[in-house]
Amino acid sequence: MSIQPWVTVEPPDSRGLRNISIGGRTVGSAWSFRELRKILDRLGYPEDTDMENPASVYWRGGDSKTWPDRPWRRRAIIALMVAGLLVSAVLHIVIGWPDALGALTFAQRIVGALLILLGALQGVAAVAALDYWGRRQFSLSGSIILIGALIALATCSLLVFLWLQEKEYTPYLWAFVPLWLWSVWALYLIVREKPWNEIPHPNRFAAGAAAPALLTAVGLVYSTMYQPTSAPIHFAIRAEFGAPQKDSDLPFVYIPLKLYAKNDGGIPAYIINDNYTVHGMTARYSEKGDWLKQWKSDTEEAEVYVGEGRKDVISSGRFYGPGSWLEAGEEYTKETVVRLPKNVEYDSIDVELQFDFMRKDRGKIDTSKFAVPRRSWNKNEGYYCPPEACGAYLVYSGSVRHNNNLVNVTRGQRYVIAFWAPDIAPTVFISSFDFKRRDESERIDEAEMEREKLRYGHQLAFFKTEIPLAGLLSSSSGS
Repeated sequence: MSIQPWVTVEPPDSRGLRNISIGGRTVGSAWSFRELRKILDRLGYPEDTDMENPASVYWRGGDSKTWPDRPWRRRAIIALMVAGLLVSAVLHIVIGWPDALGALTFAQRIVGALLILLGALQGVAAVAALDYWGRRQFSLSGSIILIGALIALATCSLLVFLWLQEKEYTPYLWAFVPLWLWSVWALYLIVREKPWNEIPHPNRFAAGAAAPALLTAVGLVYSTMYQPTSAPIHFAIRAEFGAPQKDSDLPFVYIPLKLYAKNDGGIPAYIINDNYTVHGMTARYSEKGDWLKQWKSDTEEAEVYVGEGRKDVISSGRFYGPGSWLEAGEEYTKETVVRLPKNVEYDSIDVELQFDFMRKDRGKIDTSKFAVPRRSWNKNEGYYCPPEACGAYLVYSGSVRHNNNLVNVTRGQRYVIAFWAPDIAPTVFISSFDFKRRDESERIDEAEMEREKLRYGHQLAFFKTEIPLAGLLSSSSGS
């Protein structure tokens, strides 16, 4: 019988795993006496080897019965670690993917790409968990798990903080709230193991691990706070009446009207609602100068020798239309005609042009639905309201998502609603209120509506001009 080298069984580590060396060379590790026997059998040791004989096997830190491994506990930790890291990885990718591919600005795309990168890193950490609570063949596995747990805690803490601002139900609550609890548990467990002791240069490793998280935080602040505030947005709009023309066959005077708008700012903007209205006005001469009475009824202007007159809507229509948008520097012109009777008694006419617009760097509207008008008087279009109670108007409705998906997953769905009719002022709502699924007992939260308008960068552009009719009609061409 050949002489076999001396077998040394090392003390169990914190998990219960015991390293095995033969002749000073590590040949494997075992969780139990049975695994030890399998290793020795594979190396050619006879089955009748006396495991209690110090001349054959030297036991350190315990004897042949010292196997503190608890398989069910170790496997449960592995399962929870892998599951938590994989769920967190999926959450990061789901949040980052829309911004990485479809965000308007470069900074927002960088934030989305970094979230995807952090998700991929957590996927690597899930694989490392199998090694770290296994036989630890890779020295960095514990530190990678530590980084994965830190990423999960940081992201979920941010999500919880954002959610607390509104406290609205969102399906993602079932992901990031349990993940926050999981990350606290995972950090406690891994920090207790002190995995950084296995790294040759822990300070450099920590600095490299912190870089992606820092870049993500900087990008998030820049894309959601600094850039939307600092980037200018301005609309230049105007309206001009042209030279009138008469019709020899019809009792009309045709006055050309040119409407113009240009996005003079540095950010593209959605047109949520727009409207132009032409008024005809008559004035009454007043020797007594009841201008204060006029001011009280009008509140916009007062003239000393003008009493209360009449103001009629002559023409009203859309300019560009809800759901359209103007890129930075883009302009749009519309030309139309205002028809007046030849014997019209108006002293002057004016035109009012109004735009409700929203910054595209703050949010994205589902224009495929929003641009389609629904008639309020039609029961089949989802926005019915009895005409005798509500009048008649067109409804434009669509969902809107924030430019940063971290915000979207921490609150309920938001909707943009616009109402237009020739006889009412254009109206815009941005809120969580869904008019299509409205409950008659519900009411729009005015504070929320104003907050959402500010959050999504809603602004109003307005232009008004007035011209006298006497000289204009006397210079009209035609018979």
